[in-house]
Amino acid sequence: MLLWFIIAYLLVSVGIGLWASTRVHNTKDFAVAGRSLPLPVVTATVFATWFGAEAVFGIPATFVQDGLRGVVADPFGSSMCLILAGFFFATQLYKLNIITLGDFYRMRYNRTVEVITTICIVLSYLGWVAAQIKALGLVFNVVTGGAVSQEAGMVLGAAIVLTYTTFGGMFSVAFLDFVQMMVSMGGLLFIAWTVSGKTGGVAPVIEHAAQTGKLDFFPPADPWLWVTFLGAWVTMMLGSIPQQDVFQRITSAKSAKVAIWGSILGASIYFCFTFVPMFIAYAATLLEPAKFTALIEQDSQLVLPTLVLESMPLVAQVLFFGAVLSAIMSCSSATLLAPSVTFAENVVRGFFPKMGDRTFLKVMRGCLVGFALMVLAFALNSDSSIFEMVENAYKVTLAGAFVPLVFGAFWKRATTQGALVATIGGLLSWILIEVMIGEASPVPPQLIGLGISALGMVVGSLLPQWVGHKHPHPAGFLHEHAAHTHLEAHPPHHNPGR
Repeated sequence: MLLWFIIAYLLVSVGIGLWASTRVHNTKDFAVAGRSLPLPVVTATVFATWFGAEAVFGIPATFVQDGLRGVVADPFGSSMCLILAGFFFATQLYKLNIITLGDFYRMRYNRTVEVITTICIVLSYLGWVAAQIKALGLVFNVVTGGAVSQEAGMVLGAAIVLTYTTFGGMFSVAFLDFVQMMVSMGGLLFIAWTVSGKTGGVAPVIEHAAQTGKLDFFPPADPWLWVTFLGAWVTMMLGSIPQQDVFQRITSAKSAKVAIWGSILGASIYFCFTFVPMFIAYAATLLEPAKFTALIEQDSQLVLPTLVLESMPLVAQVLFFGAVLSAIMSCSSATLLAPSVTFAENVVRGFFPKMGDRTFLKVMRGCLVGFALMVLAFALNSDSSIFEMVENAYKVTLAGAFVPLVFGAFWKRATTQGALVATIGGLLSWILIEVMIGEASPVPPQLIGLGISALGMVVGSLLPQWVGHKHPHPAGFLHEHAAHTHLEAHPPHHNPGR
């Protein structure tokens, strides 16, 4: 019976996605939903940016093992990222009327910087989307009692998400995010209410977690522990800002004001709501300590689904797995769309500048299918946990794309030469330390990469410039370009009387 409910839910989701595809008429509709989304939908899409596999499986599993200190990156860093990104994108980039972050790098610097940073952004999505696909495989394996292997479940899950995302683009993502947000929140709240009835309320669970040190947030007074702690926080908080899915969801809003408020509300709801699955997972360890302690040692990501399948009535099981699928599918669809659109717009299009809009829409969809196959191969061959996949995804953008984005928007003396030094220096230093020293490094390699990147931007920009790059863009670059694009989109009316 549970399996049939799951199948019906998946069919409805695909149907909604295909219905949304009827609104896609050009690349702007496909990439940013025509910049027409109202506040409730933007809030839902921002919430769904992060509320995926790691929020339902990864974060609770990490919390049960390491406490709040272990989840500093997510939800603490990720929630702050969404708020910072909302302000940044809405105030600096929304008015440029662009569809990808790569467009900004090209406008502010040049084609080379655009391609390098775009590749950084696209590569960062491999681990992130793979984590969602891996979680779908886990869900299908659990609900079928092992009849569908995790590997087969990954293939099935990738095919379902790819179907409605390929046809509907950002419109499919937005509509499904709104529906799936309601389902996931309702389902998980019902499970939490049911579990709290078995533990004697919420307070006993919180008290037990406090007594065992699970609510200790800050590390001991050891400078190296603090560096590691802050490294995890900063990686997610800043490394996630130069991300196409965050940019896409925020700039799909119908106005800059809606973009800002949507990001704040979405981030706030996400931060508060991630504690619900954490509560459920920790409560499970109190209900049957021996059983779930053994399960944590085997695979802590199975704690929640095992609890629901073995201890909850059918209605709770349907709501839980409906909520899980909602969260994962809404997250994976957008994170599959974002790098595909970015690669098509900022790498492929540069080689075919005269391509028509209809042809380019086909190219975007082709890139989507190609990236989905890469992600599936990565997920099938990776041994990392869901939380580790997500946490590691943003090291590359922190080291290679963050500094050129922020300095380009706020520092008038930033130049193309500085951006190239920042990007290449940050990436090379991070990769070398990661490969040669790895976890033995007292300072997280990605933080060293960030520092080298910032230094490279300053030094590379202030040194004597190469011929043709003597004059950086003026301080008013963003405003002037915004005005220029506005005039292109809305040419002044001809007055025959003048």
